[in-house]
Amino acid sequence: MGERERLIVDVVLAGLLFLVPAFLFHSDDRFAGSLAGFALGACAAALMILLLIYPLAKYSEALKGLVTRVMSMRILLSFHVYAGIVAAFVALLHTGHKFHSSLGIALIASMLTVVVTGFVGRYYLPRTAAEIRTQQSRLATLRTAYDRTALILSSLDTAASDGAAVSAAALQDVPLLQLVDGISDLEYAIESHESVKRVFMQWIGLHVVAAIAMYALLALHVAAEIYYGLRWLA
Repeated sequence: MGERERLIVDVVLAGLLFLVPAFLFHSDDRFAGSLAGFALGACAAALMILLLIYPLAKYSEALKGLVTRVMSMRILLSFHVYAGIVAAFVALLHTGHKFHSSLGIALIASMLTVVVTGFVGRYYLPRTAAEIRTQQSRLATLRTAYDRTALILSSLDTAASDGAAVSAAALQDVPLLQLVDGISDLEYAIESHESVKRVFMQWIGLHVVAAIAMYALLALHVAAEIYYGLRWLA
């Protein structure tokens, strides 16, 4: 995800999270069952179903081959991110800022968990992995320089043992301590980023679990609406 895309998603996600406190100041008991509320709910449910295309295509070679004829997996992933946030927005509007049951509360909570954890997995996990690769490359460079420096010192020691004079200027050209400090700092940074990466991987697991719970709750919500009827038809 580029900087511009990340900025867009940051703004939209922040707006989504700021929309939640609106439940404390405004509510409409009958909006969710009205025609407009039903349209918003159907739109949110349709978007949530479309979100399944990306994970199914990712883990199914047959479906992946079919989907990639139309669009690349990168474009499909971008659609997965944006459609997920839009679906959450529409779903919150569908509620009319009013919950009548624990099912609705659980559905909204799982949906917001899916959105937040998905955003972490889409942006912060790849960014952390990229930083680790960069630091590992720099560490390899420093270790190579350290090995060369060690050879220089070894040759100087050999020359000194053979009776040759070792100048102070020659020793100053060998930044051994700086290399050791740089290697130590990079190893600590890589270890820290690896710890963060492990935490983010757990977030991805939470994203999957929350998504499964969300779709199960969504199915129950749709079934309940069908069972109890649509008020706007009455």
